[in-house]
Amino acid sequence: MNLQQLLVVIDPTSKDSQPSLERARWVASRAKSAIELLLCEYNSALEGGYFFDDSAQKKARDALLENRREWLEQLAQPLRDEGLQVTVEVRWGKPLHSMILQRIDELKPDLVLRNGTSHNLLQRLFFNNTSWQLIRQCPVPLWLVRDGEWAGKRICAALDPVHSSDNSAALDHRLVQATTYLAQTLDFEADYLHSYAPLPRTMVFDAELVAAYDKYVARSAKQHLDAFEKLMVNYPVEKANRHLLEGFPEDSIPAFIKSRGIDLLVMGAVSRSNLENALIGNTAERVLEAVQTDLLVIKPQPQAQ
Repeated sequence: MNLQQLLVVIDPTSKDSQPSLERARWVASRAKSAIELLLCEYNSALEGGYFFDDSAQKKARDALLENRREWLEQLAQPLRDEGLQVTVEVRWGKPLHSMILQRIDELKPDLVLRNGTSHNLLQRLFFNNTSWQLIRQCPVPLWLVRDGEWAGKRICAALDPVHSSDNSAALDHRLVQATTYLAQTLDFEADYLHSYAPLPRTMVFDAELVAAYDKYVARSAKQHLDAFEKLMVNYPVEKANRHLLEGFPEDSIPAFIKSRGIDLLVMGAVSRSNLENALIGNTAERVLEAVQTDLLVIKPQPQAQ
């Protein structure tokens, strides 16, 4: 992972607060990163409307985009005054996530930062939420930034070393390596955790399985501990910074984040079927709903063609 080029998605509806820009400023001041501010605008009244001819519509769109560009320049200037390299880019079009992905393909940034907010299941099903789309499709690390106070002291990687997929196994190593790099570059203290959930006793109805339930739990715990230790064996991480949690990730991880004072949670996201994602979301999405901290989502390395 590198931090040479950051792409910051600016929210044109929020004039008072741009958490993703503040976070990018914090990162760039430590990693000497270049920053691009990207603003994507669209208004249906200026696209095929009934009250303008084509030239008038284009003139109105151009004026709006120029206004947005001037605003971005105002946002960029304080960072430039601090010695940071900042450029701005304004685009017209929709949907927003497609416009962002298009710019990612052109700029090839090392990291994308965007404001992140929680949305309930119905909103995910019936509205095209940009954060969820980027979690699934963004090809580079995606930093979803929470509003509010941020200490910038602790980072944590959530790992899943018990799986059969080679692609997922490689992703765990990417998460560890990225977390270690960020800890060294940005002066974080790093934790590494794995959360697992054995089958609850209340879901076991076979008499023979009930009798052997305690053995099953102990065997499951050993399996996860062994896999976690095998993953971490080649990384110089103190035992005090390695954590094996028992519980569903959407419950145990947010509790750990809160108790440990984690500022940035690093998670992997593996693409699955659209239907599965639409109905239940993947682990990163469910945890995002529950945690109140920044989230860095990392995808598997693209397969060689």
